[in-house]
Amino acid sequence: MEVAAVRLLRGGALLRRTFPACLPAGKSPPRALRASQSQALPRAAGGRLPGGPLQTLSEEELMIQSAARRFAQEQVAPLVSTMDENAKMEPAVIRGLFQQGFMAVDVDARYGGTGASFFSLVLVVEELAKVDASVALMCDVQNTVVNGLLRKHGTEEQKAAYLPQLATATVGSFCLSEAGAGSDSFALKTRAEKKGGHYVLNGSKMWITNAREAGLFLVMANVDPSAGYRGITCFLVDRDTEGFHVGKAENKLGIRASSTCPLALEDVKVPEANVLGQVGHGYKYAIGSLNEGRIGIAAQMLGLAQGCFDCAVPYVKERMQFGKRLFDFQGLQHQVAQVATQLEAARLLTYNAARLVEAGRPFVKEAAMAKYYASEVAGLTTSKCIDWMGGVGYTRSFPVEKYFRDAKIGTIYEGASNIQLNTIGKHLDAQY
Repeated sequence: MEVAAVRLLRGGALLRRTFPACLPAGKSPPRALRASQSQALPRAAGGRLPGGPLQTLSEEELMIQSAARRFAQEQVAPLVSTMDENAKMEPAVIRGLFQQGFMAVDVDARYGGTGASFFSLVLVVEELAKVDASVALMCDVQNTVVNGLLRKHGTEEQKAAYLPQLATATVGSFCLSEAGAGSDSFALKTRAEKKGGHYVLNGSKMWITNAREAGLFLVMANVDPSAGYRGITCFLVDRDTEGFHVGKAENKLGIRASSTCPLALEDVKVPEANVLGQVGHGYKYAIGSLNEGRIGIAAQMLGLAQGCFDCAVPYVKERMQFGKRLFDFQGLQHQVAQVATQLEAARLLTYNAARLVEAGRPFVKEAAMAKYYASEVAGLTTSKCIDWMGGVGYTRSFPVEKYFRDAKIGTIYEGASNIQLNTIGKHLDAQY
């Protein structure tokens, strides 16, 4: 295994799932949930895993999962409240993500990446989201969209120039959405005019994730408006390019530490060499990256919901009312059981979609199902957890209210829930 992967996996014991503390101090309680534990399975000849349950992981996957869990609990958890309050990601957390190899999980080691699998990335995002969905989102966008587009469509020169930066120190950002192009993302108005050996970009973007921290932006612009969405092209734009401006971060309900900013492009000159892939194929690249990205969002919502659940259940097992634990009331037990079942279903949908990607099989319908269901379950789970914890759950002294705020975005970004249902419906129409 290459050096970067060894750095990530070193010291990775096979641990049971632990949960972030439901305490202001952010310390984990000395116990672990026993449900839904991942277990190692010996590899068959050729290094492949034999058939087994979706939650049966390879030794490498378990070590990556364990490394992400330790990082989240030890380095992220103490800073979650501060980052949420200040609406800003702590530089130490970003440095840690790079140092651990989490910002280039499935990037080849020759470019400085970890060289692990797409499924390993899903595990990393899930573990980070159990503690802070904002940190998980930065990791997810960097890997599934930014790195993914460069790996699949970049020239060797572009990969050599940018992937090592993205693996070690540079945050990336994907720029598609505009004021009039949200769910209808291909209605974008940003233009790119060819002038000699470069393009001149003019327009604006909105809701751009990681924009405050990013050093590299993948900007979608139309080189031929008469061709409609077939003129959309992807450009690699460095942050310090003249005429490129990052606006003030939005003051959001949730995932507050994740920056979301508008962009303005005023006669931004981009060399022809910085066109990513083929001119006019940007819409294809965007669709492909977002399809995989939805599995990452499903993992984020799954981890967020699990983290909230892991915080609330121990509380209701200890809280006494009417002479017995809240958990001893059958009505509450049924609610907990229902949420646990929904979480398990979301996990299986997410893991299945990720395994389909790795197997090179069609996954678009399954990715839409995972993203839709996991985001809906996250909203339901976090709401229920506040109900179970009562008044304390509504205060900022406990983290469940933050999980609740963070969950809402899951039904909106990277394709709102109705868009996912549209995708699922179209596939079912074709299937039957």
